[in-house]
Formats: sequence, C-alpha cells, structure tokens
Amino acid sequence: MNLLLKISGLVDALNERVGRSIMWLVLVAVFLSAGNAIARKAFRVGSNALIDMQWYLFSAVFLLCAGYVFLKNVHVRIDFVSGRLTPKVRSLIDIIGIVVFLLPFCWIVIRMSWPLFFNAWKSGEMSQNAGGLIRWPVYLLMPTGIAFLFLQSISELIKRIAFLRGLIPDPLAHVQEEKPPSGEKESGKSALEAG
Repeated sequence: MNLLLKISGLVDALNERVGRSIMWLVLVAVFLSAGNAIARKAFRVGSNALIDMQWYLFSAVFLLCAGYVFLKNVHVRIDFVSGRLTPKVRSLIDIIGIVVFLLPFCWIVIRMSWPLFFNAWKSGEMSQNAGGLIRWPVYLLMPTGIAFLFLQSISELIKRIAFLRGLIPDPLAHVQEEKPPSGEKESGKSALEAG
C-alpha cells in the first residue's frame, strides 16, 4: 500500500502543477476576449482565429483542470447530505462512486474522444469559420483532460481505501469549513446586528 500511496502522491503533484499552470489561461482568455470585443466594437475589426482561440482557452481550462478540481474536492457535491455523514461513510460512498461511475465514464470518454482527435489531426480539419484555426488541438484536450481526471480518480481511490484501513488521516480533512466574511463575527451575526 505504501507504493500505491507514493504513486497517489505523484499523481496529486502532477494535477497540482497542471491545475496551477492552467489557471493562468483564465487571465489570458479574459484579455483575449476583452481585446477581441473592443476591436470588433470600436474598430470594426474581427478575427475568427481569435474567437476560436477563446473557445480553445476555455476548453483547456475546463478540461485540463478536471483532475485538479477533484484533487481539491471543489467539484459539485451534495454537501447537505455528505456533511451529515461520518468520514468513513463518505469515503465508502466515494469509493463506490469512483469505481461504479467515474472510472468507467473517464474510460468511455477517452476511448471515444481519441479517434475524434486522431481523425481531425490526420485530415487537417479546420474551423468552419473563414480564417479559423485547426481543430485537432482542442480535440486533443478531451482525452488529455479526462486522462488527468482518470489518474486523479485512481489517486483518490487509493487514498480513500488507505483511510478506511487506518493508514492515513481523512483525505478530505484538508477541506476547510467556510469562514464568515471578514465583516461578520464567528456567531454568524453581521457587524450591524451586533452593534
């Protein structure tokens, strides 16, 4: 199990690095979108390549950060239910969800998206818009991003099993409870209500 935990740590480090790097693409996408909008409205100059690039950047952020989101446990979860469960029950539910739903989903998406990428790359598929970009880079994001999620799923599975066996502390314990905004007291009353 120690070897599996080391592999899990390597996968976590990979997704941490990928996620933190890809986050910067959000800033690039904002500037690109704003610049493109200003150029179109103020100067009546547009570029289909820039519009395609905005789509590519959004796709990269959404797909390549999937593993990072799972690592940080900030994906959609039914907190009002899971918050009432013990850590061991939550881990058991996570194990079932990963094995029954997430791993098969990742495998299917990777298997179905790889031929899409390969055919676009082989044929040199281009955007339907005049002056648009080639399509294969964005198609490559699908199997790559889901592969990161697949690896992180295995890492989380290893950590949940190790937790249930008592080998490591709760892997979800690092998720902090929401703190009140700086203008509010711990009791939940705002500064106006307290005064």
